[in-house]
Amino acid sequence: MANADAITASVILGFATMTAVGGLLAGVAVRWRQPAVIGEIIAGILLGPTLLGLFPGNPTEVLFPLDARPFLSVLANVGLVLFMFGVGFELDLRNFRQIARPAVSVSAGSILLPLVLGAGLGVLVYPWHKGDLKHSVGVLPFALFLGVAMSITAFPVLARILTGLKLHGSGLGAFVMACAALADVIAWALLAVVVALVGDGGWTRMAGKLGGMVLFGAALTIGVRPLLRWVLRLPAVRRHDGSAPLLILVVGLLLSSWVTARLGFHPIFGAFLFGAITPRDAVDEVAAETPILIEQTSQLLVPVFFITTGLSTDISALGGRGYLEVLFVLLVACAGKFAGAALAARACGMDARRSAATGVLMNSRGLTELVVLQVGLSLGVLDSRLASAMIVMAVVTTVIASPIFRGLYDRRLQSEDEAGSPLLPGAAAGDRTTHQGVSILRS
Repeated sequence: MANADAITASVILGFATMTAVGGLLAGVAVRWRQPAVIGEIIAGILLGPTLLGLFPGNPTEVLFPLDARPFLSVLANVGLVLFMFGVGFELDLRNFRQIARPAVSVSAGSILLPLVLGAGLGVLVYPWHKGDLKHSVGVLPFALFLGVAMSITAFPVLARILTGLKLHGSGLGAFVMACAALADVIAWALLAVVVALVGDGGWTRMAGKLGGMVLFGAALTIGVRPLLRWVLRLPAVRRHDGSAPLLILVVGLLLSSWVTARLGFHPIFGAFLFGAITPRDAVDEVAAETPILIEQTSQLLVPVFFITTGLSTDISALGGRGYLEVLFVLLVACAGKFAGAALAARACGMDARRSAATGVLMNSRGLTELVVLQVGLSLGVLDSRLASAMIVMAVVTTVIASPIFRGLYDRRLQSEDEAGSPLLPGAAAGDRTTHQGVSILRS
């Protein structure tokens, strides 16, 4: 075991390497009109055993010694907690009623079909992984977890794709973001069920965990939210030029994360819930820059998460059956998500090209998928081989989303949306409220 000073030096070197390589490849990804997260994920894979570890002397072990990796993982998880606060804070479904029915239909379709197909695939491949899983993980939690992982849409990545294309304020862009936000809420709830099910104690313990989570969510909504609004508006808090609100929100999200961890769930659930109940009006009134500061801090630490994930990913070691499994995962993930969302949009009356574009966008996964996979690995419900296949799927589905969407959503459709033509039947031409749906990305 290395001494504390040696471990600290290794963590500093590893963090510096991750920041430099992740930032470099993120810039390359943006230059190629891809989300920055793609470059950071690829950086992690390349720095791990897939490429760098193949060189003489194993540079991966030199740069990221085993003694230092747990501490890098702690940094990564702190970044994730801060990031998930931002995801919760950015959701704004106050005007969701305007497009509730079609958005619910598309969200349900984009969740149910890949969930069923993914769970079915989980039942088929469970014998391949049974020996590498946590001893208490049976076929049911394994299959359910795989189904939930298949049904994820990366709302933050989707929002960045649409913002990069300058479509986040368009009718289709706002509608798809509303669908993705609702789908993510459903997916996180389903993941919470799987997390509770994996633990010892079976259904009784699962019910207890879920009950505790529901009570905690109610306490945050009914008690903490109005208290937080009152505290943020206190004259003493206003006089601190933003430092007091920042301190209050950071302490609050960390304590919320601690509570969910004590309840048996991943800390990210607590951060997400605290972000969702944070009163936006009070924050905007007192210190509108505070969420931005939290986001900037998370942007410094979240790449560490991607790269620590990549360090445990060895695509070169998948073997023949592993590559076959990658193919199965890609087919099930893409077909289920695309068909579920596109067919639901078509059933709501959206035209064929916009329906297909909706399906393509809902198929992007990116960061959120990796968060879910990390939860699965920490629970022992997922092994490294299947996690590698799922990481490949997350990268591929996110990379192909933008170019395929640009091919489907051509200038004619974009011009029609800008002119205010109705997105769905029953909306009058020029009705911008109905056309645009509801923006759930706060400006």
